[in-house]
Amino acid sequence: MKKRIIILGGVVFAVIIAWSLAWFVLSGIVRQQIELQAQADGITSPQITCGTLTVGGYPFRFDADCTNAHIVTGDAEIDVPAIRASIRVYAPTHMLASALGPLQVTDTFTGSRNAVAWSTLEASVRLQDWRIARASISGKQLVWSDTLLGETTLATADVVEAHLFDIPEQHDGERHLAALAGYLLANGATYPGMTLTDANAEVQLELTGLPDDVRVWGAPDLLATMQAAGSTLDIVAVHATDAASTLDANGTLTLDASNQIDGQITIASTGVAERVGPLLEEPWRTLVLGSPGADGTYSNQLNFRSGGIFSGLVPIAAIGPLF
Repeated sequence: MKKRIIILGGVVFAVIIAWSLAWFVLSGIVRQQIELQAQADGITSPQITCGTLTVGGYPFRFDADCTNAHIVTGDAEIDVPAIRASIRVYAPTHMLASALGPLQVTDTFTGSRNAVAWSTLEASVRLQDWRIARASISGKQLVWSDTLLGETTLATADVVEAHLFDIPEQHDGERHLAALAGYLLANGATYPGMTLTDANAEVQLELTGLPDDVRVWGAPDLLATMQAAGSTLDIVAVHATDAASTLDANGTLTLDASNQIDGQITIASTGVAERVGPLLEEPWRTLVLGSPGADGTYSNQLNFRSGGIFSGLVPIAAIGPLF
């Protein structure tokens, strides 16, 4: 009996040692992959550098902590005090992340500077066979400010959430195409520039014809692949309200053979035209929102075709090919 206990203890000890070595090797790989982002060009892929980078969580997690993160993407430079990303050993396709604010954004082209603060900001991404099963980001008590000269609050929100869900019944395994449903939510929003207070908004979207492997989403021919697959963006519903106004929209957009947007968006609103007066002057206000009906509801349809945006049949803007 004593011999068996010794053997069992030896096996357990060997497993612990083996896993400990494996964890430290894997944690080194995780660290190396994060450090490689510092060599990205900041255009085709974001360049990310950390003031301090640590990888912990032994024995059952890999917690990557990046403090004083600096991100360069295009003309934008973003500074975040701290970012944590975690993967649990028993759920390797599910990543959890969080960040400490405030986030600082500098546009190196225009010189503008903005900040976004929050009480909590959390994200979650779960993959299934390299296809997104679910991706979410949620923030509470958000404050967006202009910090170029002093600090001016531009907008606030109690809660902002964004979610992506896989639509399994629309997955085409033979063509390697996936479909995603998107849901965006904002509650308790204020925007002094439009005298909005306690506003709420919901957006429901569906995107089809998307490659089912997230590893190819950064490919330069992604839009061409989606066009060839007949990709469609279905704006299922947009619904926004506050005490004095409502806005509803829906529509469908695709890419035509000339790589240009094709489709239409229908808009209905009450009280919005009066709110956007200082921001959208006539005749553009009527061309976008339409004219009021007998009940005071504004309605209009924006059509996208042949590289242009049309209000009904009236051209109002041009859009070049997307690729």
